[in-house]
Amino acid sequence: MAGIIYIIGMGPGDRRMMTEEAYSCMEKSDVIVGYTVYVDLVKSYFPDKEIFTTPMTQELERCRACFDFAAAEKNVAFICSGDAGVYGMAAPMFELLPEYEKSMQDFSEDNIVVIPGVTAAISGAAVLGAPINHDFCVISLSDLLTPWEVIENRLRAAIAGDFAIVLYNPSSKKRKDYLKKACEIMLDAGAKKDRACGYVENIGRVGTNSTVLSLEELQEAQVNMFTTVFIGNSKSEIINGKLVTKRGYQI
Repeated sequence: MAGIIYIIGMGPGDRRMMTEEAYSCMEKSDVIVGYTVYVDLVKSYFPDKEIFTTPMTQELERCRACFDFAAAEKNVAFICSGDAGVYGMAAPMFELLPEYEKSMQDFSEDNIVVIPGVTAAISGAAVLGAPINHDFCVISLSDLLTPWEVIENRLRAAIAGDFAIVLYNPSSKKRKDYLKKACEIMLDAGAKKDRACGYVENIGRVGTNSTVLSLEELQEAQVNMFTTVFIGNSKSEIINGKLVTKRGYQI
C-alpha cells in the first residue's frame, strides 16, 4: 500500500505554535521532508525520524521525493513554514499528482492530506496588535515566480480597495530595494505618507523583533527575508505602540 503524504503547515517552527494535528502527523510519519532551514527547526523533536532536505530553489525535488517515499510505503511529513497552502507546497503537490497516480499503485488524492498551520500574517499580526482586523490581502514581493509587473498591479489594486496589506518576502540578497519600491508604488497609488505600518522579524523564533512606523519611514527600513511587513488601511492607527486596523465599532 502506498504511504500517506501529510503536507504540514508547521507555523513559525516553535512547538507551542504548532497545531496538535501538525505535530501528531509528524510524529506518525516515517520520514520528514522539507527545506533545510525548516527541518532544522523541528528535527530535535523527532530524533529517530528519517530526514530528507534540499536547499532553496529545489522545491520540486522535495515534492518528487515525497511521492518516491510514499511509493516505498512510507508515510511522509512534508513540512512548510506557516501554512502549507499560503506560498507553501500544497499546490505543486496536487499539480504533480496526475503524473504519479498513473505510475503508483493504490495512490490517489486521498493519499495527500493538507494540515493547516499558523501563517506569518496571523502570527505577526498577533505581535503587532490587530493590523488585519478588517479586510486584508497578502502579497509576496518575490518575483522569482511572479513578474514584477503583476506584483505592482496587485499593490496598486490593494491600495485602491483600501485593504490592509501583508507583505511576504520583502527582501533578500538580490532584492534589497524591493520593499522601498513597493512603498513608492503604494504612495503613488494614493496611500498617505503617515499611513500606519509595522513589521515583525523572526516571528515565533529566537530574536523576535517588531517595529511600528509610518509608510514614509517604512521606505527606508532595512528588513530581511524572515520579516513580515504590515501596511494598515487608511483608517489604521498606532495605539499605545500597537498597530490597529479598526472594525468600525463606535467606541
